[in-house]
This record gives sequence, structure tokens and C-alpha cells, in this order.
Amino acid sequence: MSFDDPQAVASYAQGPLRLVPGFEALQRMAALLLEESVPVDGRVLVVGAGGGLELKVFADRQPGWRFAGVDPSREMLSLARSTLGVQAGRVDFHEGYVDTAPAGPYDAATCLLTLHFVEPGERLATLGQIRRRLRPGAPLVVAHHSFPQSVSDKARWLERYAAFAIDSGVPAANARKAIEAIARQLPVLPPDGDEALLRRAGFERVEQFYAGFTFRGWVGLNAGP
Repeated sequence: MSFDDPQAVASYAQGPLRLVPGFEALQRMAALLLEESVPVDGRVLVVGAGGGLELKVFADRQPGWRFAGVDPSREMLSLARSTLGVQAGRVDFHEGYVDTAPAGPYDAATCLLTLHFVEPGERLATLGQIRRRLRPGAPLVVAHHSFPQSVSDKARWLERYAAFAIDSGVPAANARKAIEAIARQLPVLPPDGDEALLRRAGFERVEQFYAGFTFRGWVGLNAGP
């Protein structure tokens, strides 16, 4: 989808529920991982905040937290404000990429369903920009497409993704178009490549906490200066 297309943005909220296995549980797990260390008055950086879905979950669970939400799409940030309603006042929105976010330091950060759009070299730089905005020891929670990339493995996992989408009510033709677009356009890494990037960016104790067909999720801690 185009994140600057108002019609596509308006229907965005239904997409993850139909396309990401265990999406609501993923959001809850992300919140639980943050709650392990973020204080009741903590500050959380949310990268790829457009739509506001995880922001709404975090804000509802933790009334004392404040947030910085970063996204390059003005339309998606507008949707996030609408999703949050009265909670939007607890979020400082920034249109752009992570380098437009304040320096922090933040008590935690998340980047959900975003990094698979970013080329590996730029992804490493993005992770570094996030880490520099975190307190030492603060967690980063990420989740995105990450699956084996040999020709046969890639085809098998994309077929599974399509099967899940169809089983969730997505028309078969649309599911086929989706996996063709992923194969052609997204710079997906295998799971060990994603873990290696997190460590190279300065995160330690990197642990996988989520897997759903083509998606993986990790938590890592800022190793400090």
C-alpha cells in the first residue's frame, strides 16, 4: 500500500489483523517487554508510529508513559492521532525518520512492522540512531518480515504467508499480489542477518520473542556508549 494514499491509509488498521499472525498478541508482548524496565513515568520512542496501533495499546496500559512517535507519512500520523483520541496529547509526533526525533534519552523504543522496508545499510544506521536515543540498558523491541532467503526457502515461506492471508479472508488474487510485491520490493533479511544487525548497532542480549510465519520479533538492550 501507499502510506500517502488517504483511502489506503483509512483501511490500514485491518491489514495487520489479517496479514500478521498473532498481531494483537504481538502488541501485548511488546508492551510486556517494555514493562519489564520502563518506569511508570517513562518515555518511549515509537519508530514507524503511523496508524497509532501500538501507541494505543501502550498508552491504554500505562497511563503515566509519554511517547515520541516518528513516521515519514503525514497521512499515517493523522490516522495515529485519530486512533489515539484523547490519548494523542501524550504523544509528540514527528514527521520524518528517526533522525528527526529528539535526542532523548528514552527509557525504551519500539519499531514494529517497519524495518523490512529499509535497505540493510540504512537499517543499520537507523538502529544506530535509535540506540543513541536510549538510556544505557534500555530495551528496543522490533518485529518485521524476516525469513530464510534461499530461492526454495523464500518461495516456501511466502506461500505460507499467502495461505495465512487467504485463511484470514484476503482474496486469493490479492494475497498473490502481496507475496509478489514482497519478493520483488522488500529488502528482507534472514533471521540471523537481522540479529547480527542488532548486535552491530550496539544492542546486547538480543533475544527472539516472536515468530509468525514470515515475521520475527526481537528484543535487545542498549549496550551503552
